[in-house]
Amino acid sequence: MKRLSAAVIGGGHMGRALIGGWIRAKQVRPGDLRVAEPDPGRAGGLKKDFKVRTFADNRSAVKGVSVVLLAVKPQVMAGVLAGLRGAVTPRQLVLSVAAGVRLETLEAALGAGVPVVRVMPNTPALAGAGAVVYCLGRSATAAHERTAKKLLSAVGSVWKAPEDLMDAVTALSGSGPAYVFRLAEDLAAAGIFLGLPADLAEALARQTVYGAGLLLRESLESPAVLRERVTSPGGTTAAALSVLAEGGWSDIFQRALSAACRRSRELSEGATERRNP
Repeated sequence: MKRLSAAVIGGGHMGRALIGGWIRAKQVRPGDLRVAEPDPGRAGGLKKDFKVRTFADNRSAVKGVSVVLLAVKPQVMAGVLAGLRGAVTPRQLVLSVAAGVRLETLEAALGAGVPVVRVMPNTPALAGAGAVVYCLGRSATAAHERTAKKLLSAVGSVWKAPEDLMDAVTALSGSGPAYVFRLAEDLAAAGIFLGLPADLAEALARQTVYGAGLLLRESLESPAVLRERVTSPGGTTAAALSVLAEGGWSDIFQRALSAACRRSRELSEGATERRNP
């Protein structure tokens, strides 16, 4: 692969995660990275931590680079895209990590022939352990896909999916870390209720979630089999799981992810409406 240069539009958490991953994996050199970030404090932090060049202007940042990463909130994407039209060319690859912003919206705003890849990462990308799913726009070639996969693999595991599944992906893995963090919160709170000191309860919750996740990742067994191995008939785990079943645990998760999926679709529709008032 030829030497890559990249411009990152937005220096928030996800932009920072990908910048750090690319540099750690030596996929993009710091001197070949530009970051467009209007907040002076955030821009200063990026420059200090990663030795990258920062810009207040998006159009200046993208000039001449091979890859453009759009890492801004969906609510401001329409304005960002309008400002970039004509500055981004078909010779550049555009990656977008904005939830709910469809390929057709990105392509129409940037202009004909610009290769676009829509990406749904999640926040464990900050630790190099993200779940990353992507789909290709009409002008993205096999070579573009190879470049995108290589760059995205720097922050976690990567899968490809058709765009009509991206709302479901957003509901499961995009929002999924929040569900796990809420589980850790509730485990700690329940431990405190049972008399554990707060610091011990939180430490045990953190390590339990981490260890179970690591075992799930490394094991060849299904989640159901791993659960069954912890659950002795008539034992403590079985008693707890029976309460969760009585409370409709599985149904609650289905309803929760359905709500997240609906919201992702609403964001997609809103982005399209802002493009076509």
